[in-house]
Amino acid sequence: MYERMTVTVPEGELDGLRVERFEIGAHDINNLRNALRHGRGTKPGTYTRLMDGNRLWMSDVDAEKRDHLQAVFKIAGDAKRVLINGLGLGMVLAAALSFDHVEHVDVVEMDERVIKLVGPHYAADPRVTIHHADAYAQTRKWAPGTRWDVGWSDIWGDISTDDLETMAKMNRSYGRRCDWHECWGYWLLKRQQRVEKAEERRYAEWMS
Repeated sequence: MYERMTVTVPEGELDGLRVERFEIGAHDINNLRNALRHGRGTKPGTYTRLMDGNRLWMSDVDAEKRDHLQAVFKIAGDAKRVLINGLGLGMVLAAALSFDHVEHVDVVEMDERVIKLVGPHYAADPRVTIHHADAYAQTRKWAPGTRWDVGWSDIWGDISTDDLETMAKMNRSYGRRCDWHECWGYWLLKRQQRVEKAEERRYAEWMS
């Protein structure tokens, strides 16, 4: 599945947004640290990243691919219509288009720069429709009866438990339109929330 998610978008730049290749070496210190401390290492090789100025938006390293595997496996299960909220580099979109059984993919992206820089690479496939819209606002604009087999929402940058409320809103909105819908990082944040609440209870007990 990782190979299906590998990004082949050409390098380019538009209004401070850049698509660029980069290397991870066998002895890359940051990669080794991520592997040892967080279990998020990546095998050495050439990868693609999306940069907004000096800020890393996303990349197609193994660690990030793992975050999206759940959606790709769902698409692999004979999904014909797919919804993706958040284009980014298009990892999930690339995987969806690699399956012959996928008939149509709707992609919603708010940042026009992303659409202009990344979008043309995927829009060349007639199965793809890219919508320039806010994902939340778009929930009320789909035509009656519009449905998808799989929906995946990845519209958050640095996620925190504060995002759980908006993720739940997305799940509710698309739960009626998708056979399966999920948000990137949702269950990770739910676990983190349980840990935080347990720590708060222990602190309250210690203070009482």
